[in-house]
Amino acid sequence: MLEIKTKIEIASGPERLWSILTDFAAYPQWNPFVRSIQGEAKTGGRLSVSVQPEGGKPMTFRPTVLLAAPNQELRWLGHLVLPGLFDGEHYFQIAPIAPGRVLFVHGEKFSGLLVALAKTKLEGGTQAGFEAMNKAIKNRAENGQPARA
Repeated sequence: MLEIKTKIEIASGPERLWSILTDFAAYPQWNPFVRSIQGEAKTGGRLSVSVQPEGGKPMTFRPTVLLAAPNQELRWLGHLVLPGLFDGEHYFQIAPIAPGRVLFVHGEKFSGLLVALAKTKLEGGTQAGFEAMNKAIKNRAENGQPARA
């Protein structure tokens, strides 16, 4: 297993950050990594997610939402072809740390037979994509501006 975990402090309340995180229709305006999401942030639902790591090829997958806890956490599980080959449990956590301030934790746990082969790419482009998204959501929450990394 391999886990990539990133964090950023954001001057925002959890409700505002959740509304930005789950406004999937607006992702193309501000998100440099997750280019689009179709579906609903609803536990048990299916999404269609398109990501494009910096310098990488776009990929689309159809994960199942494991948890959609408003103002707290969104988590989904996706598979490459078959479960157990290359699985990714992606998560976004929102934790209040002071009035009007949250810690945004963005990560993914990778497991399966092919993870070792992709480790360098995951620790490079994928982590950079997570960090670019974190900066962009921070900018959108704090400044209301569409952001690009």
